[in-house]
Amino acid sequence: VAVAFPGAVCRGSGYRFACELLKHVLHQRNQLPLPYEQLAYFCRRAAQDGDGIGKPLSLGLASRKCQQLMMELEGLFQHLEVMFSLTLVPRVLFLLGGNVMNPKELYELNLEGFCEGAAEESLQTAPCVRQLFHRLFVADVFSELKALPVTGTLVMVQGHRDCGVEWFRPKLNYQVPTRGRKLTVKLSCDGDLHVSASPPQHTAPAWEDYVWFQAPVTLKGISE
Repeated sequence: VAVAFPGAVCRGSGYRFACELLKHVLHQRNQLPLPYEQLAYFCRRAAQDGDGIGKPLSLGLASRKCQQLMMELEGLFQHLEVMFSLTLVPRVLFLLGGNVMNPKELYELNLEGFCEGAAEESLQTAPCVRQLFHRLFVADVFSELKALPVTGTLVMVQGHRDCGVEWFRPKLNYQVPTRGRKLTVKLSCDGDLHVSASPPQHTAPAWEDYVWFQAPVTLKGISE
């Protein structure tokens, strides 16, 4: 699925695209029982209500699992934001099921042709996120897939080897898996790019200095 924006997008958008795509994939592939924002709302409300006091035990357990996953996702999003601030990020991978070398499904966000610019000269993030999801909807990429059981999700991020990130673990010899089902979402910027815009990332020097980093957390899906 290719999405071309008509110009540079404001800074910080690459990080937002990665987070929104991960939320969407987790819900579409049955790892979240509700869309992320709804689930976050229910978890906050459950926490305020005392987390299942006086409710059946299973509901309390489901609520705790949900809150655990939400906390892990919130933490991941914060660390992703740091990663995007430290280095160009040409590619992000979400690996569902199996293991890091042989996942059942692989989703790649390709940002090599994507560029960001100063806020006043650039496209706003929110309409671009809507454009991305419109393309995914039109492409109908999830409808023919068999239901995926609740499983683990791993996140890999490509960045400069000397970017100084601490939370993500470098995987210097990692090879992107070729087996399993793969969907690539490729973002690019066309049209009139202002001088202040960062260059498309494929013009960045020395791609060989970019390595894969793995998030040190496995996101365990929930079905309730």
